[in-house]
Amino acid sequence: MTPRIRQVVLDTTDARALAEFYRELFGLAYRPGDEPPPEGEPDPNGNDWLVLRNDDGAHLAFQQVYDLPRSTWPDSGIPQQLHLDTTVPDVDALVAARDHALALGATLLYDRSDDPEEPLYVFGDPMGHPFCVFVG
Repeated sequence: MTPRIRQVVLDTTDARALAEFYRELFGLAYRPGDEPPPEGEPDPNGNDWLVLRNDDGAHLAFQQVYDLPRSTWPDSGIPQQLHLDTTVPDVDALVAARDHALALGATLLYDRSDDPEEPLYVFGDPMGHPFCVFVG
């Protein structure tokens, strides 16, 4: 028997905000019970652990921590620690994904969109975790 990857867990100093970023970026849905509470209500799950379900692959989970050094990639000071690779079908979709990610608060870290063999962008999410979007 071999294990299966169930989920990828991202440490974050704001679990709810980072979960919302990825929920909107990838069109995912919260695990039942992890949805945001009504406005003004306490958010105990958002201060601990949240899971986004992905019907096409591994789920994403967000674990609240109190201190997390931001990656300095591509500089070597603080490494990536983890990054997500995502794909789109063509260059038009790549540009649309770039615009969507930036509108949600991502930071463009690296632009290789003009590469004829593998166009891609590398972004930092709002907590600084790198993720790639490439044509594949």
